Amino acid sequence: MAWLHTKKFVVVLVGALLNGIAMNLFLIPANVYASGFTGAAQLISSILGEFAPFQLSTGILLFILNVPVTILAWKRVGKSFTIYSFLSVLLMSFFLEVIPIVHVSKDILLNAVFGGVIAAVGVGITLKWGASTGGMDIVAMILSRMQDRPVGTYFFTLNSIIIISAGFLYGWEKALYTLVTLYVSTRVIDAIHTRHEKLTAMIVTKKAGELKSAIHSRLVRGITTVPAKGAFTNEEKDMMFIVITRYELFDLERIIRDVDPQAFTNIVETTGIFGFFRRE
Repeated sequence: MAWLHTKKFVVVLVGALLNGIAMNLFLIPANVYASGFTGAAQLISSILGEFAPFQLSTGILLFILNVPVTILAWKRVGKSFTIYSFLSVLLMSFFLEVIPIVHVSKDILLNAVFGGVIAAVGVGITLKWGASTGGMDIVAMILSRMQDRPVGTYFFTLNSIIIISAGFLYGWEKALYTLVTLYVSTRVIDAIHTRHEKLTAMIVTKKAGELKSAIHSRLVRGITTVPAKGAFTNEEKDMMFIVITRYELFDLERIIRDVDPQAFTNIVETTGIFGFFRRE
């Protein structure tokens, strides 16, 4: 498993580097804002630079904003997810500090598009390997564990605050180009990693007991098991149903691969859940 952790670290490192490049070479020079905590840190840094006697860089502010949610995630989510997510934030803050802010292009549209695409590739590959870039992703994970409510509302609220604030402070043209960045980045992340909040995994296996124990040791999720029979072989099997968040997909894939590589798994989008009950 050491190779897996090494590869995951490399992916997180590359993802953070891509985000740093997107910010310092495209978005920050053009005053176009990213989404989530990164955009919030960028906006606060701009406001401090104009209206306060001191200024904090985007990298430092991004780190500060992520500290409280990381502490909460450590208690509420899981150690592996939290460690790699915080590592992603730490590396991104580092790259934001060491990569010089350079005007690659004077065209604001090119900056908005290329910044959005490069940042989205970094976020997408990080999510695909079971970590996150911190901020709102960690908040979404915590909310998913605590209560069954749509987290898209929180993403929309924070991004709306960023866009409206940018419009009032720096002109509505900047706000509109920020919308371009958000749209482009969302589409690219869609192509790399599922952005659906919840997924349902249907697992057909002959090792239901072992698989159930392994899943419960890593994920705090309920499982429904029903008897099944192979239509071609007539073998007795079990079908397991489990609803997960997109952040847990990586861990579930690895668990199934370790316990029963022969299992058949179907992952489908889940648009809603009814009759959900969680005992605290």
